[in-house]
Amino acid sequence: MPELNQRMRSLFSFNLFSVLVCIGLGFSAQAQNVQITLGPDEIGENQGWTITVTVHNERLKSYDNFPDIEGFRKRGTSNQSMTSMMNGQVSSSQSVIMNYASVRQGLINVPSFTMKVNDKPITVNGKKVKVGPPVQQRDPFKSFFDKPDDFFGRGETEYVDIKDDAFVALTTSKDEVYVGEGFTTTISFFVSDDNQAQLTFYKVANQLAEILKKVKPADCWEEDFQIENIEGESVMLNGKRYNQYKIYQSTLYPLNAEPVVFPAFDLQMIKYKVAKNPSAFGPNRKEDFKTFTSKPKTVRVKELPPHPLRDVVAVGDYHLDEHMRTTNLETGISTGYEFNVYGEGNISAIEKPIMKSNNNFEFYEPNVRQNINREQNRVTGTKSFGYFLIPKEPGQFNMGDYFQWVFFNPKQKRYDTLRSQLSVNVKGESRKNEVIQSSDMGNFYDQITTTDNQLQMMSDTRWQRWAFNGFIIVILGLSVFFLFRKSHA
Repeated sequence: MPELNQRMRSLFSFNLFSVLVCIGLGFSAQAQNVQITLGPDEIGENQGWTITVTVHNERLKSYDNFPDIEGFRKRGTSNQSMTSMMNGQVSSSQSVIMNYASVRQGLINVPSFTMKVNDKPITVNGKKVKVGPPVQQRDPFKSFFDKPDDFFGRGETEYVDIKDDAFVALTTSKDEVYVGEGFTTTISFFVSDDNQAQLTFYKVANQLAEILKKVKPADCWEEDFQIENIEGESVMLNGKRYNQYKIYQSTLYPLNAEPVVFPAFDLQMIKYKVAKNPSAFGPNRKEDFKTFTSKPKTVRVKELPPHPLRDVVAVGDYHLDEHMRTTNLETGISTGYEFNVYGEGNISAIEKPIMKSNNNFEFYEPNVRQNINREQNRVTGTKSFGYFLIPKEPGQFNMGDYFQWVFFNPKQKRYDTLRSQLSVNVKGESRKNEVIQSSDMGNFYDQITTTDNQLQMMSDTRWQRWAFNGFIIVILGLSVFFLFRKSHA
């Protein structure tokens, strides 16, 4: 009986110890859910250096900007997702990697920094990185680990293909637009939160160039968002959460009423097969490829409603911002006026207001500048027309009688007019008579446009030629006479 009690106490102690160990491991795993890993302590000048943020068994929702390091320059980020299977248990991880390139050889100081990952601050201790001469990269242990399974006498490693939950798609912000109305086009790769397969992008720039040759429409004006880094963004699709990786985005403006057709295209991804029986030696995954195919997409285009300016008006949601130094003017003295059109639409296609000829002001051609913003799936901006004008007549004038700009608003489905709201008071004497009249003949070249171009017969001037020839003969005769007389003197 005492031996039995002793065994029970030993078993209880062992179980309690096991529980405490498991709890401790649980806390350790939770603390290690987010890792930030620095690159090696020593690299060659031709080798890259990295900072890697890894999240285990959860989704990488957000992270701060990677630090700027003196001696390194950023080369852009890449993303990785990994899945491993051990004894029937599947674990996953997501990583974002910032790649750095050295700008010089020597010792580079990487200072300590803090990054917020998934809204949790993570502090990383700095280090010294030695950058040496360029090296020839090779793996001296490759031959040793070429066939680890054979080394331990287990034969070839068996790899299994894990079903992926991902797709590639071309999406548009609108399914139907007017001629000239913009719609945003995005090419993205979507990965479900439930996905367990390991997927990595493969030569995205080269593939995207070929994809755009195939899908980019010819009869559209394009405003490219210039995506430089591929970063995941959490989205909901049909009640399911995905990470969206945008590889191309632009806003297109149809130039005619033909439908905009985007054909299907292929995107090749690296997909890893994982070892059925992972081991501590040798590779536990095998690189393979999978081609994802998009669905075709068509955007319908409608003609603008009838209007005298239908073929020339801009299309968008626009507003007017105008500026004038003073509204108290004097005849003969110039002043400045700015007519600024701002809003959402094809800013590049905005034309200057159509000016009406008048005798009250002299208007000069405007100075034009524009500012375009491409962000948050929208293209917005401002186009400014800076005028100089000279009043010629005194009086009270509404600038809206001279500055008007017609556009079509697709949201309200009607034409609208931006009209100046300023009123100016002009003092002084009339100056319209000081203007050079168009009837002034001017110099020789100015008369070209007013001279009669019909052929006319020239008057008879033959008697002038006979008289001139006779005069020449008389002169020659007198010269011969005087020379002959002088030689006989």
